[in-house]
Amino acid sequence: EQFHKAILIFRRTTLLGWESLDMTSISISTIRFFLREVRVQDFRGIHAYAKDEETVRFMTWGPNTPEETINFIQFAIAQQTCQPRVNYHFVVALRGNNQIIGSCGIHIHRPEHQIAEIGYCFNKQFWRQGYATETAGALLKFGFETLHLHRIEATCDPRNVGSARVMEKNGMRREGHFREHLWQKGEWRDTYLYAILDHEWKNI
Repeated sequence: EQFHKAILIFRRTTLLGWESLDMTSISISTIRFFLREVRVQDFRGIHAYAKDEETVRFMTWGPNTPEETINFIQFAIAQQTCQPRVNYHFVVALRGNNQIIGSCGIHIHRPEHQIAEIGYCFNKQFWRQGYATETAGALLKFGFETLHLHRIEATCDPRNVGSARVMEKNGMRREGHFREHLWQKGEWRDTYLYAILDHEWKNI
């Protein structure tokens, strides 16, 4: 019943006219997939992993209800027409069959200093195959070459060893360990802060 209720909301949202908006959609190609901006039609692909407790264990959000996933899609699409733009949300879709295997994004949280943060989340069926590393690399390239940022940051729970490795493989340095500074999902959590500067990235 909850799922069908969400689909009704989804269809109502589609009728609001997003699909007819004249937007310049951003697409970033990599060897195995491409990153493209979120669409209303992406509900099933996004919700498949957003609702999974194991997948979102170390995220600040989730596991999502259908309504929460729809809210995310609404927010992501709304950001596509904001000026100045500071939020970019992409789905990660495989080449060939266009299957959505995850999502990622970049948020310019200090535009006056050209500083942004990247993040990513993948369906657990596609873990340990290098997709996150490839995605983070594409986001860094987009941030430095297209958005002309000076510094890009990323965070993770210290227990999320895989995410930390993704950042390190892309040349990001661990700059901080914040102890019990977040209350999330019934517990105090630590956070690692990683970052890389534009001139460091160019020399990798």
